[in-house]
Parts: sequence; structure tokens; C-alpha cells
Amino acid sequence: MSDRLSRLVAAIAPSATLAVDTKAKALKAAGEPVIGFGAGEPDFATPDYIVDAAVAACREVSNHRYTPAPGMPALREAIAAKTLRDSNVTVDASQVVVTAGGKHAVYNAFACLLNPGDEVLMPAPYWTTYPEPIALAGGKTIVLPTDDSSGFRVTVDQLETARTPNTKALVFVSPSNPSGAVYPRAEVEAIGRWAAEHGIWVVTDEIYEHLIYGDHEFTSILDVVPDLADTCIVLNGVAKTYAMTGWRVGWLIGPADLAKAAATLQSHQTSNVANVSQIAALAAVQGDLTAVEKMRVSFARRGSTMHKMLNAIDGVTCLEPQGAFYAFPNFEAALGRTYAGRTPTTTLELADLLLEEVKVAVVPGEAFGAPGFARLSFALGDDDLGEGITRIGDLLNG
Repeated sequence: MSDRLSRLVAAIAPSATLAVDTKAKALKAAGEPVIGFGAGEPDFATPDYIVDAAVAACREVSNHRYTPAPGMPALREAIAAKTLRDSNVTVDASQVVVTAGGKHAVYNAFACLLNPGDEVLMPAPYWTTYPEPIALAGGKTIVLPTDDSSGFRVTVDQLETARTPNTKALVFVSPSNPSGAVYPRAEVEAIGRWAAEHGIWVVTDEIYEHLIYGDHEFTSILDVVPDLADTCIVLNGVAKTYAMTGWRVGWLIGPADLAKAAATLQSHQTSNVANVSQIAALAAVQGDLTAVEKMRVSFARRGSTMHKMLNAIDGVTCLEPQGAFYAFPNFEAALGRTYAGRTPTTTLELADLLLEEVKVAVVPGEAFGAPGFARLSFALGDDDLGEGITRIGDLLNG
């Protein structure tokens, strides 16, 4: 291997979700009638009161200058208050580090936590980004497969079987991207107590906390197992809840030493997140959840529609989404059949076939450590959703 470029960076896999979205948008720009189920972002506009706060912030001269690297004090205080409101967890503002989006928070968390050789338990399916910063920090991802038969939820027995003297952390996500699974409170507590008993860090991503459907409930692992306070990192942000993916504001919350390390790292990486974005995030987390609830209701309706339509397709089964805005159907029974002269044997091949033949973009399960499945976002308009699933059905049922 050439040493011209960093071997660590060269080994990073490109984001599969962004790659699918980029290809779909390129085809659409070329005049193709593409419907994209790939993007993990709400199709709603950022609420007006948040935009108005940002517009006003642009004219405030103090926002034209540097601010503290770990975030504006007012925003860190507001995030601490929001965490108590939404997660029933008390944290100090000094434990909050505001980052340039959720991915930045993920990167900083693992950079500050891991040493070479440390193992991180990763239930699959998992968000495509998680393994990459683990590898960059010298860590090793240990994948624990789950599937639709278990509701895409890992068990304490699986975790204990995978635990070794090198196990440093567990990545725990509920609601889940990509599966839409939500862990019941009792299971969250059992997993948290297992981690606390063995001194294993929990990196918990709560960014979909408000997008819950039916009778399911969000449970913060720190709420039910406060003994994890010294070995837990909470990841969150405004992107999904407030339709603010482009504003690039996330955060991590951790024990004092971890938060201090993350702030020091960030002081050399990026300094502060853009001040106008921070002001917008401040308006978001201090505001009520009225606009969020309207989006949640729309997502719930779309998720139910997608679930029913997918299950009507020959060779496809799909659990009803419990949270986030993704369906994660099982396409295994549809593989090995011939469609339009092609016989896909993997969901990678099936995803390519769907894009080429019926102009529908989905993200294959291989990107999430779950071959045989695919992720379809229902964060798009009702008409496109119905048309896109109809196209898939016409091809696979034909």
C-alpha cells in the first residue's frame, strides 16, 4: 500500500446513505423521475421561530466573533435544561459540548474514549457512520447481529457472550436508525445495569427521541440506570427533531473529564460551531414541541402507510416502524428471482436494480451490517412515498 495518503483515512468507507442520495439527486437533475428513500432528513422546513432567531442573530455583531469552543454558555445551559425535560436526566452545562452536527459528536466521543485495541460492541443493524470513527481511534467494532425475529433488539445474553477483557464501550441507540426499533423500558434498564456492572461505557444516541409512534415510549438509559453517570456519553442534536439537518448543530454530554477532553480536542479541530446556528439551536431547544408534534404525526401516518404497502409486495416482510423515520424491510425472499432480465442475489444488487429499472433509491442493508434488508426513509411527501413503493411492488410482483 502506498504511503502517499493516510492509511487510516484511506480505509474509511464512504457514507452509503449519502452516496445513494447523491446518485438519486444526480439522476433526478438529469431529468429522471427518481424517488429517493435514502436521505435521513425531514422534508419539512425548519420552524419559523427558529429561522427568525437566526436572522436576528446575523445582525448582532457579537455573533461575528469567536465564541467558546465547547459552545455558547446560554446554549449549553439550555441543552442541560432540555435534557432534564426530555430525558429526566440532570446534567451540568459544563458536561455539554456543542458540535458541528451529530457526526462531529460521534467522532469526538470515540476520539476521546478509545485507545488502540479497545473493543466497541455494536448491535446491527447500525448507522453507517459509527464504525468509522471507532477505527480512526484505533478501536475495533464488534458486531452483534439482530434481525426482525428479535425486533432488531440486542439481548443482555448476546452482550455478555461478546464481552472480553478488551470491551470498552457499547453503542446503544433507541429509537434506532436504520431499523426504527424502540427498546422497552425494562430492556433498556437491563442493558444499562449490565454495562454498569462490568464497567463498560455506553455511548447512547438519542437524536430520534421525539419521533416515537403508537404506544412506544422513549427511555433514556441514564434515567433508568443513573449508576452509568460516570461511564455514559449521550449524543444528540437538533437535526431530526426540528428539521435542522443543514444547520449542523449537535452535542455530546459526558462526565466531566470526558467533556473537558472533547472541548480541548474541538478547540484544535473547529473552535466554535457557527454562532448563527447556535442561536437557532438555542431557540429550538428552548421552544415548545408544538411544531415537532405536527411533524411526528405526519411521520407516524407515513410510516404506517409504508409498512402496509411493503408487506403487500411478494417476497417482502416489514415490521411496523416504532420510532425514527425509517422502515427496514426484509427482502431475502425476493432475492434470487429474475426481474427485468436480472437476478439479484444481494440487497446491494437489488438496490442497484431498483434504481436502474424503476428509478427508486433505497439503501441496502449491507451498509448497516444487515444484508438481506434495506432502509427506506419515510421523510418524504405522501405522493412520492406511495408512487415509490408502488414502483417497487410492480417490479417485484411482476
